[in-house]
Amino acid sequence: MGPLSGPVAAVTGPPLTVVDRAIRAWRIRVAARYVRRGSRVLDVGCHDGALFRALDGRISSGLGVDPDLGGDTSIGPYTFTRASFPGDPPIEGVFDAITMLAVLEHMEPSALEAVHRTCLRLLAPGGSVVITVPSPQVDRILHWLQRARLIAGVALHQHHGFDPALVPATLDRPPLRLISRRRFEFGLNNLFVFERT
Repeated sequence: MGPLSGPVAAVTGPPLTVVDRAIRAWRIRVAARYVRRGSRVLDVGCHDGALFRALDGRISSGLGVDPDLGGDTSIGPYTFTRASFPGDPPIEGVFDAITMLAVLEHMEPSALEAVHRTCLRLLAPGGSVVITVPSPQVDRILHWLQRARLIAGVALHQHHGFDPALVPATLDRPPLRLISRRRFEFGLNNLFVFERT
């Protein structure tokens, strides 16, 4: 395994269960198809660096941001910093891809305008924004899985029935353009890919 064989920094909350990791791996496999080889990647909500482990050797560098990281650290071409998106503290740099996998459902819909502005500030021309967001009915399923102790339910209390239709309604406007939209995980999760023209 590469330089990211273990967790990159301590995170608050319970560790992930086997089911959590399987769901996350599925999300990453779907999203990774839209991250070009050699990209500089900003991974919003990076948790323990799983996306970078999956893309290690395929991307040139990465910045992972997460408000629950225990501290800032660097491992090889990857830097991890404790920060909130869209900018507390402000994120600096220019990226070929910005990933937000299972992130937007933890935000209030009013934050999407700031997400759009921040993506435009950080995204290189021709770059992509790759987003996954669950369908609203997933919240009931996740609460049941948590009660059955099949998932850890990390930050589940922040879910508020986010409407996936808000993603293209807010972000699909110049210079961002929606280039792919699909459902996966038995229709319970949504993928949106935007490109900066």
